[in-house]
Amino acid sequence: MPPTPRATNSRARTARWGIPVAAGSALALVGGVLLWSPAGEADATPKAEPRAAFTAVAAGDIAEQCTASSSSCKHPKTAALVKQINPSFAMTMGDNQYDDARLKDFQNYYDKSWGAFKSKTRPVPGNHETYDPAGALKGYKSYFGDIAYPDGESYYSYDQGNWHFIALDSNSFDDDAQIDWLKADLAANAKKCVAAYWHHPLFSSGEHGNDPVSRPVWKLLYDNKAELVLNGHDHHYERFAPQNPDGKADANGIVELLGGMGGANPYKIEEVQPNSQKRITNTFGVVKLNFTDTGFSWNLVATDGSTKDTSPSYECH
Repeated sequence: MPPTPRATNSRARTARWGIPVAAGSALALVGGVLLWSPAGEADATPKAEPRAAFTAVAAGDIAEQCTASSSSCKHPKTAALVKQINPSFAMTMGDNQYDDARLKDFQNYYDKSWGAFKSKTRPVPGNHETYDPAGALKGYKSYFGDIAYPDGESYYSYDQGNWHFIALDSNSFDDDAQIDWLKADLAANAKKCVAAYWHHPLFSSGEHGNDPVSRPVWKLLYDNKAELVLNGHDHHYERFAPQNPDGKADANGIVELLGGMGGANPYKIEEVQPNSQKRITNTFGVVKLNFTDTGFSWNLVATDGSTKDTSPSYECH
């Protein structure tokens, strides 16, 4: 079921079992698998990887002005991945429709691919949604309606499982009303885990590079022990190690995931940023996110069906 809108400190990778050479270890045959117990720990059982409580997909920078009739058109191919994965919901990180995001553009292009799961899409706008000649975000709002404006604003939040998701409009991070709303939303949150997403990344190794517009938002999220930030804008894939809003490595920091490979022309990697762990360009696909009640991980799935990257497993703060 898609999520419904709604008006402590450790991070670790999932443990895996090996067989050490140590005196006093106990061995047991369980289901045909030889298991061990360290000395003094009888009847050890394997620690299972946490199962996904739910799955979501994410991508930004999606619909060029083309359709599946063109073999070079990529957004129908990334939409096919979403259909195959069948997630609980999809997060789009802005620039959903190119170039000027007019309503007729959404209807002629985006709707013919990603529109198939519009009802379970939770979008945010990018800079291209502001270029509409009819007015900034006019086509975006007309196309998505209450899906993108559940509370009458271009930012909102919702819950799924043990997670709180915050969808923000980075075109107006200088708007005190949005920042005040975010502070109140974080203060009211009762969920263990927090993820937020918007278009312009604070950290990026791509052509647009770092965008300091979101640093105050990062600080609010960091101070409230958020886990994950997802962005688009630069047309490549990149994941970062946990860090603080000043770009310093921090085991208790936020993981940033940049997923601008939903269909728009790829960008080059220009300047690798500190804490950047993986960068992939010239690849179209979606991020398949696996959320548990206590943590998260993800895979980058390319349009050919292959997995191009697998993240570490993280625990919520």
